Formats: sequence, C-alpha cells, structure tokens
Amino acid sequence: MSAPLKETAAQGAGVPAQRTASRTPARPGERRGEGVVLNAFSHGFLALWALLIILPLLWLVFSSFRSDAQIGGSAFGWPQAWSFDVFRRAWNKGIGDYFLNTVIVLVFSVPLTMLFGSMAAYVLARYRFWGNRVVYYFFVAGAMFPVFLALVPLFFMVKRLDMLNTYQGLILVYVAYSMPFTVFFMHAFFRTLPTAVFEASVLDGASHTRTFFQVMLPMAKPGLISVGIFNTLGQWNQFILPTVLMQPQSGSDPERYVLTQGLIQLQQQQGYASDLPVLFAGVTLAMIPMLVVYLSFQRQVQAGLTSATLK
Repeated sequence: MSAPLKETAAQGAGVPAQRTASRTPARPGERRGEGVVLNAFSHGFLALWALLIILPLLWLVFSSFRSDAQIGGSAFGWPQAWSFDVFRRAWNKGIGDYFLNTVIVLVFSVPLTMLFGSMAAYVLARYRFWGNRVVYYFFVAGAMFPVFLALVPLFFMVKRLDMLNTYQGLILVYVAYSMPFTVFFMHAFFRTLPTAVFEASVLDGASHTRTFFQVMLPMAKPGLISVGIFNTLGQWNQFILPTVLMQPQSGSDPERYVLTQGLIQLQQQQGYASDLPVLFAGVTLAMIPMLVVYLSFQRQVQAGLTSATLK
C-alpha cells in the first residue's frame, strides 16, 4: 500500500477514536458533585418557599392572642397572655353565622360540581361523537374566561330567576364556575384509565351508567380527591361572586354572608373602636378548616396529580 493510502487509512481509523473519546461519560465523582449542587439549590428554594408561607400564618395566629396595644407597639412581639376568649368573641360577632352559611353552600356545590364535571369529562374522554372536541374546547375556554366580565349579565340572570341572596342561587353559580377546571382535569385522568376494564364491563352486560359509577369512577378516586380539594379551596375563598349575589335586596331580607364577606363586615363594624385581635381570630378560624382538609388529604392530592403522568 502506498504512503498516501496508509495516511488516509490511519486518518480514517483515527476519526472514530476521537469521536469515541469525546463521548466518554462523566466520572461518578463529577456526576455526584452536580447532583449535590442541584439538590442543595432545590432544597434551599423549597425551604425558602416554605418559610414565606409558614411565617405569615404563624404571625396571624400569634396576633390573635395579642392586644391592640401590643400590635400597635411592635408588629412582631410575643403575646403576653394566651387567652382563647378572643376566638369566642369573634365567633359571637358573626363568624359563626358566616361559617355556617359557607358550609351549607359547599356541602351542595362541591358534590354537584364533582358529579356533573366527572360525568361530562368521562363522556368526552371515552366516547367519540361529532362535536366532541368542540364541547371539550368550550369547557377549556370557560376556564380561561375572566369571571369579572360575566358579573353584570350573571347578576341579572340570577335576579330574573329570583335567586339573589339565596343558597341555591350561589350553589348553582359555584357549580357553573368550577365546571371548566373539573372537566379539564378529569378528562385527562379518565384518558389514562385502562380501556380493557371498560371493555370487560361492557362484555359482562353492564350498562353505561353502571360502568361509570361502579367501575370507572372508583378507579378515578385519586383524581376526584385532588380536584375536589381544589374546588373546595376555590369556593371557600371565593369573594367576588358572593359579594355580587349574596347582598340583601331589602331591609327585611336576612344576611346570608359567607366567610369572605363576613370578614369584611367584621372589619367595617369595628369603625373607630379597633379590635384587631378579633379580626385576626376570625381570619384564623376561616383558615383552619382548609388547612385541616389539605393536610388530611395531601397524599391523595399528590397521587392524583402524578398518576396521569406515571401511567
């Protein structure tokens, strides 16, 4: 073989060797160092985020046990007397009634939202018919529609139905308000469920209704719990809708304010006679139920959020 051919062959043989050398994996020590830096950054960010959430909540609870003079003197002072009488005073000043009104509304609105939303999501996810995607995107568009733009027509619609300042009027509005997100969330969850189970139930002679309630709905329990928690939090903290729809229309109408309205009323009733501990105690009473609900079902919420991506 001539010299030029040998050089060419040597160069051609050297190219793969160079490429192979460039693709040599990183050493275990280097990978371990990168992982430590990434974990330290992520854990530090999560710790900072937790402090930004926990510290204001603790300050709110501690402020309930302080007097007006202590709050005015130092915003971060330690309570001098730990008395739960402030919570009793907040409850007697109307928080109890507002709390009861909110519970009455949510006891009906959340189950109805879950029922209708899961039924619509199941049909859109499992059945193919003309206009399926149109209906689905209609719900998705509803989730992006600002509620502020619909307040005026919504007020007159509820008024025409004679449901202003009524539980049933606010319940129906809450259901319609929460349906888009529920359908969007459950649609993605129902699509992850195995088709073989659905087909087996149909072959066994089960009707569509029985298949949904006894087979598919129990399998979607993690998703139902997750979206149920989100709907409960959203409806519990809703302010603009009850402010528009739950106002007494005459002097003889009862005040059916929910908690978010009640806290504003509690602040306005104080006037110049400031009683900040009672206001802080009212906010604490409104906050505790949602914390208990979330902490009780946090594992189910995490399972429902991750199951769609793991299946």
